[in-house]
Amino acid sequence: MNLSRRNIIQNDSRVDYGIVLTVILLAIIGLVSVYSTTYLIEDLGLTPTLFHGLWYAIGTIAIIVVMQLNSEQYWKISGYLYVFGLILLVLVLFFYDRQLAAEVSAKSWFRFGPISFQPSEIFKPAYIVFLSRVITQHNNEVTEHTLKSDWVLLGKIALVALPPLVLIQLQNDLGTNLVIIAITAGMILVSGISWKILVPTFLIAVLLAGGIIAVVLLFPDFLIDNQIVASYQIDRIHDWLDPFGNSQGSSYQLAQSIKAIGSGGLFGKGFGVSEVDVPVRESDFIFATIAENFGFIGGAILLFIYFVLIYQMVQVCFETKNEFYAYIATGVISMILFHILENVGMTMGLLPITGVPLPFISQGGSALLSNMIGVGLILSMRYHHRSYMFSDTAEF
Repeated sequence: MNLSRRNIIQNDSRVDYGIVLTVILLAIIGLVSVYSTTYLIEDLGLTPTLFHGLWYAIGTIAIIVVMQLNSEQYWKISGYLYVFGLILLVLVLFFYDRQLAAEVSAKSWFRFGPISFQPSEIFKPAYIVFLSRVITQHNNEVTEHTLKSDWVLLGKIALVALPPLVLIQLQNDLGTNLVIIAITAGMILVSGISWKILVPTFLIAVLLAGGIIAVVLLFPDFLIDNQIVASYQIDRIHDWLDPFGNSQGSSYQLAQSIKAIGSGGLFGKGFGVSEVDVPVRESDFIFATIAENFGFIGGAILLFIYFVLIYQMVQVCFETKNEFYAYIATGVISMILFHILENVGMTMGLLPITGVPLPFISQGGSALLSNMIGVGLILSMRYHHRSYMFSDTAEF
């Protein structure tokens, strides 16, 4: 290897520091927001902030570990990761945290002393990797896309998606199921399936969603009496359509969130200042704290940072030119993007409340770890792509 090639290896970084810096900015915003909410506003002490910082440390270790594996290794272990994730989803149905389940009506958490852990969050990256393999393998086996082969691919995707969807629904966790659906939809869109299938499927999904909302509004007693849905789920639809209709009852949290965001004005009231009570504002409704403290400008800056992160992830995807990696990147991007849109939308009353946290910001270790693993998968693409391009055996 000549000197110029040796210099290329030494000078070109295998780590995408743009993504790293963006995640660090989000970590700082998350820690500051949790501190503002739990210590300054709710007077809960420093423990929540310290725990949030601890989960960031664990997430950083997870990123480093995830980055060490290349696409070939992920291909080999993807099935094991998927099956292991399903096993955890089954186990949590029997060994869930009883106390937390009574509070939130979901059997989604294990309890280990003072730490609760949600296996469905860790399942998401495993699901993304395995589904990426299924789609890539199918496309490599098919010489030409036809309607028949596309339907076969959709069938394979459905077989992968249905087990976790059923298990997570048994936990009564609609929010996580919506994330799984968003991940699946994003990967289907880039899988090469014909628009002749996608367009009618999309229209059917829209009509189905509209029909479900109509049934909920027209026959709520029937659905509750037959235990098809819980009463609080009915209330969430009503509260979404009329946030201030029952502002002292079921829609109190949403109504207060809208007030807090609106009262922040352009520049906010100042760090740690809150005049509006918003329940659970340290986790799912932490955007209300950011908007009330720092106003429209603060919220807009946060959304811009998210945009930069997504843009950088898309760039890495295009640079790797690896189909398997491209699907993994699509899944991670779909996961994070849906979390952002749903969380911000629900805190402002634009979307129904689903319990989806704000990525990298909301208090909650399992969700944070899931997002950090997703970032690790993206960083792995650049890391091993650079390693291949500038190795001793690379062709120039």
